[in-house]
Amino acid sequence: MTAGSKRAREGSGRVKLEEVARKANVSTATVSRAFNEPEKVSEEVRQRVKDAARALNWIPNAAGRALASRRTHIAGAIIPTLDNEIFAHQISGMQSVFSERGFTLFLGCSNYDPDEGLRQADAMLARGVEALAVVGESHPPELFDALNSRGIPYVVTYSYNKLSRHPCVGFDNRAAFHRMTEHLLSLGHRRFAAIFQPDTNNDRVRERLCGIGDALATDGLEISAQDLLMGPSTLEFGAESLAKLMTRTVGARPTAIICGNDNLALGALMAARESGREAPRDFSITGFDDLAISSRFSPALTTMKVDNQEIGVLAANELLAVIAGKQGRAQPREVVPVLKIRESTGKARAR
Repeated sequence: MTAGSKRAREGSGRVKLEEVARKANVSTATVSRAFNEPEKVSEEVRQRVKDAARALNWIPNAAGRALASRRTHIAGAIIPTLDNEIFAHQISGMQSVFSERGFTLFLGCSNYDPDEGLRQADAMLARGVEALAVVGESHPPELFDALNSRGIPYVVTYSYNKLSRHPCVGFDNRAAFHRMTEHLLSLGHRRFAAIFQPDTNNDRVRERLCGIGDALATDGLEISAQDLLMGPSTLEFGAESLAKLMTRTVGARPTAIICGNDNLALGALMAARESGREAPRDFSITGFDDLAISSRFSPALTTMKVDNQEIGVLAANELLAVIAGKQGRAQPREVVPVLKIRESTGKARAR
């Protein structure tokens, strides 16, 4: 027996693997599989083994498990920010799937800095992650090169592009905002403005702006440079931007405002209320993400709902399928956003 195998069998403390097996009424091999290869053990047996281990205060030695099986049972995820609930939902979905299969999920945050994202990825690779999920495609080539050279399966989440060379699990940002813009055009709007988060190191924002531009171009329209306001993804910036747009002369004032997310749109609606304006009487406005408050705000916000938890579930399942040898690489999976038409949009009014 190797030293690694011995450590894996002993676990922590004085309790031995054999004692756990006796208490769970299974073989020692089944106890090992329950922790090292949980997919090969029924849910009922797996739970019985875990209950026995917990009752005996026995924890498998992680280093020993890794040496014995050449597996770490660790996956990683790098998100751009901890300030947005949409990424929390995605991580929740991933965590539930990985935990069910005996994997620990490491979480890193890049703060929209590609170099920091690369450092986080390098640290995770050094600790033996078996798979990695990253948000969007705006990452240094070195990150993907490192994953490919080591044979580490990965997925790009919160984005879907049929032409991408990366396995994407998410939605088509360009198509989503094209559809949102078409909705506003169908209401008769012809003067548009946009309030957006920065597009630096953010391919999702760039795709969203392209979707708006494509839809407007079909009607011979565009958003002027002065009516595209970009800044922090906060309520405050949404409010400041709305106030700025409303200083335009009546004939030049936008009747439709497309926001990059719900935070910005809700901030704009708050500023409108304070200045005696309201949607959709004075302007129509849209968001994106369908935050919990968006349908309860007054006026209720027209937006798009994305099942971010489902993105996390799909991403984790794709990565686990590769790890299990069921497929060579993660497969692209699309989650289609749902347009939620509410009170904040209405027909354009003649001025």
